[in-house]
Amino acid sequence: MRHLAPIALLVVAACAGASTGTTETPSPIPTTSPEAPTATHADESDYPPPPRVPEGPMDAAVEEALAGMAGSVFSASFSTEHLDTIAAGGDARAAWVLADLLRFYQGAGTGGELEQAFTELTGAERDLTELGFVWTSNHLIAWDLPAWDGYTELKRQIYTTIDPRWDPFFTEDHHLDWRLVTWGGVFADDRPYGDNGPCNCIPSLDEPGTTDAAGGDWYDDSRVVFGVVVGDQALALPIHQMEVHEMVNVTLGGRELGIPYCTLCGSAQAYFVDNVPGVDRVVLRTSGLLSRSNKLMFDLTTMSAIDTFTGRALTGPLGEAGIVLEQISVVASTWGDWKEAHPHTLILAEDGGIGRTYEDDPLGNRDDDGPIFPVGDVDHRLPIQEKVVGVISPDGIPVAFPVAHTRDALAEGEFGYEGMTVRLVDSIRVFDANGRELVTHESFWFAWSQFHPTTLVWTPFSG
Repeated sequence: MRHLAPIALLVVAACAGASTGTTETPSPIPTTSPEAPTATHADESDYPPPPRVPEGPMDAAVEEALAGMAGSVFSASFSTEHLDTIAAGGDARAAWVLADLLRFYQGAGTGGELEQAFTELTGAERDLTELGFVWTSNHLIAWDLPAWDGYTELKRQIYTTIDPRWDPFFTEDHHLDWRLVTWGGVFADDRPYGDNGPCNCIPSLDEPGTTDAAGGDWYDDSRVVFGVVVGDQALALPIHQMEVHEMVNVTLGGRELGIPYCTLCGSAQAYFVDNVPGVDRVVLRTSGLLSRSNKLMFDLTTMSAIDTFTGRALTGPLGEAGIVLEQISVVASTWGDWKEAHPHTLILAEDGGIGRTYEDDPLGNRDDDGPIFPVGDVDHRLPIQEKVVGVISPDGIPVAFPVAHTRDALAEGEFGYEGMTVRLVDSIRVFDANGRELVTHESFWFAWSQFHPTTLVWTPFSG
């Protein structure tokens, strides 16, 4: 029989810049994962073959034991008999719940017992360079191990205990793969639109204060901005402010935009939110949940979860309607280059228009060693944290342009690839054969490649 030590709650937060109310926002814990190698093939796995799993329902005794553990996860009363039953059952699908529990409990006590049960079920060897929930989830995601029909309800029981505001995502689930979802360490931002006050969340910034380019002299020309253009209006969003808010809802060029920034993916994107059928305006918010290290955003109006990387609604009324938000380009540039290209640009006010002081580097070196949350297998054609500009070609082919090599090539002038033309304008932009700009955004390679696994990678030697 197992002897579980007293439970200790562990929080790994996705963002260091969250604004807080009465509860202190947890600080991020850097990963100790080594950098991935760069010379393996895209289809070569870092993980051993998956364990065999049965089909059909989970054994009743094992499912009852899993339900018992899920129901007592925050009560410091895990049953040793439950964990023994789960391990003895031999059904590796139960490992999904163990990985979920390890999101909250680590260490030699309960965490160690959960890890040992995971090893017994799957045969995976413990990787001490990763936190327990990262190590276990990475294996399960890489294996694409199936769950069983009762899994989502057990996950709902665990997660809605943390934040009941996530319950609608479970009750009206249309496309969300809950196996891939983990907690980012913060809570849902459900403040009414226009409320820029503090919260126990990553605080979206609604209709922020802006100044003209001359009023942006507080921001050094060499520092990074994310640039967006709608009609005849341009807007620059300084990176350190976006690292705090991770979401800006703004009106630009007569259109309403939601601009999420997934710090974990290195990806700023922009979506029109004023053209969704049946909704006056979609109000984008950060949920506090992640899917393969990509923030899961949601619409406050309909409580529908939305994939931040693709704009596809996954739950709720928007998911049922099959909504995919319309996306426009976001470029990463320096402030100096951006305002030279767009002399009439706006830039976020130094205080965001809300009287806030922003640290110059809220995240520090958090992402230097790779993803700190589960992503599963990675594509080693490029280093996992290399920045790429991603685009979908007119033929529907995803293509990644490594930023450093692409900028070097553009020093010699524009070039073509897969029927597209790449130019250095205010930053890297891509155009079709008719000169129309294609939607692009920058991200870490691991993120682009996992959402677009068939992507091509342009290199200086591409034909």
